[in-house]
Amino acid sequence: MHVLLARLPGSRVRLRPSDGGPTAAPDPAATQDVEAVGATAVVRRLEDARHPRWTWDDTDAWYPGLLADGVRLDRAHDLRLAHRVLRTSAFTRATELATAPPGSWDALEPVAARDPRAEPRGRQHESLFDLDDVPAGSPSPPGSPDPAPDDLDPAAELAAQQAAVAGSTAPGRLRLLLAAESAGALAAAEMHHAGLPWRADVHDAILTDALGPRPAEGRRPDRLEALADRIRVALDAPASLNPDSHPDLLRAMEYAGVGARSLRKGELERLDHPVVAPLLEYKSLHRLWTANGWHWLDQWVRDGRFRTDYVVSGVVTGRWSSTGGGALQLPKGVRDAVRADPGWTLVVADAAQLEPRVLAAMAGDEPMAAAGRDGDLYAGIVATGAVASREHAKVGMLGALYGGTTGVSGQVLPRLRRTFPRAMGLVEDAAVTGERGGVVTTWLGRSSPPPGQAWDAAQSGALGDGAAPDAATLARSSARAWGRFTRNFVVQGTAAEWALCWIAAVRRRLWALDDGAAGRAPEPFTTRAHLVFFVHDELVIHAPAELADAVAREVREAAAEAGRLLFGDFPVDFPLTVAAVDAYADAK
Repeated sequence: MHVLLARLPGSRVRLRPSDGGPTAAPDPAATQDVEAVGATAVVRRLEDARHPRWTWDDTDAWYPGLLADGVRLDRAHDLRLAHRVLRTSAFTRATELATAPPGSWDALEPVAARDPRAEPRGRQHESLFDLDDVPAGSPSPPGSPDPAPDDLDPAAELAAQQAAVAGSTAPGRLRLLLAAESAGALAAAEMHHAGLPWRADVHDAILTDALGPRPAEGRRPDRLEALADRIRVALDAPASLNPDSHPDLLRAMEYAGVGARSLRKGELERLDHPVVAPLLEYKSLHRLWTANGWHWLDQWVRDGRFRTDYVVSGVVTGRWSSTGGGALQLPKGVRDAVRADPGWTLVVADAAQLEPRVLAAMAGDEPMAAAGRDGDLYAGIVATGAVASREHAKVGMLGALYGGTTGVSGQVLPRLRRTFPRAMGLVEDAAVTGERGGVVTTWLGRSSPPPGQAWDAAQSGALGDGAAPDAATLARSSARAWGRFTRNFVVQGTAAEWALCWIAAVRRRLWALDDGAAGRAPEPFTTRAHLVFFVHDELVIHAPAELADAVAREVREAAAEAGRLLFGDFPVDFPLTVAAVDAYADAK
């Protein structure tokens, strides 16, 4: 059963039950219009009694407030996320939803991405329906007189989406993708609500040890200032040289005869000059100071928790992104500050070599799947005789996934093609499709965007009799670049789908575990193991210590479940590295 939620004028909320069939209409007799202040109690009663699929315009606009009131929901259907998939999927190309002109649902952005400068949402949602925080573009009242065709009417949109799935060429796969997307949105809101445990005192000690005492506003830390002096001495530069100004620094390096054309680490490491060592150290510490220094700590850590806004499918392939705090780029240097609460533990699970395993399953390449059977797929590739070393296997596989054709990658790719023709053929076919300007699609149905006007212009510019001499070169270069994108899109996107199914299974399994010792996590997770962090192929769960073994077991079983959901009984393994630790840094 679906329950559709919509806001009404006058601080009211409409709840409209529906049996969820493709042609079903909400039951007017069961519709409830309730005051916003009492809506939480109604939602809680319906959740406890029926466990419906809550259907709304955007999980980020509704669920944080419910969580703040201590309510966790099992299932949801996020109309915004589903609309975006169905609008562009090759599986729905002939449906009415895909062919309709652009409307309000196409313009709806995720709440987390609407204003990155806004204060984190955890402090915005003090109750379920704080109407001062209703985002622009929230649905107009369903049933209002003569609504415009593109109004954000959740009942009409749900019906259109169900019809699009039913009329698609792969309804089963699309249903799984939409369910996984919506489950991911619930998990993302829960991770923000619970927060990643963070010890500000440990973080401060890390910074002080690396940089020196916290400096006054507008000044560099002592360690950076000392390195800046060493850089000036090595370059015989004046005291006014600012190493943070790349143009000034490059000019000073040119004057000193260093021979650097850029400040890239790889190029600097090849140079033999006294400035290299202090400059590399300066760059590393400056990155720590600016990206995760004291200002970051003040801004993003509150009450022992770091909270970021995850943007589900914020990347075109379906991977997540985040706004605020750089959650998906937490450097190893600060991970020691991620500490479990007393009596609790962090269970860190990392999927090994996820993308090559997904590729093997997509292609139905049994020899490649068998190479990963004992845990290390790259070592398994060596055992087949395809390549001589594990490093060659890894570089060659990355070349296949990302389009590397030079160096070691170019040398070993022919051998991989002979040994794993189905897997290599899949990514090479995807690359050819992209080079021709075509669209490729992930296993569950997310399709790549078309290459765009610049690509079209480059291709058409090489065709005419009066084409510029370098037009053909530009056309070939842009075609190959887009082919590299589509080559990786199908694999990275399908790996993101596997990860969504993994998250959904972990989330469900964790909630089914017995309660543990009470901790500092907010309700409804005070005694429950819960997700607190996700990055591509890694999950971090905060759990009562006595549940650590049970959590590790459920996380592994969830990975196997995700593999079965996507690929049925195809014999591919998705092994995990799982560790229960007090500090995140100890898991690596």
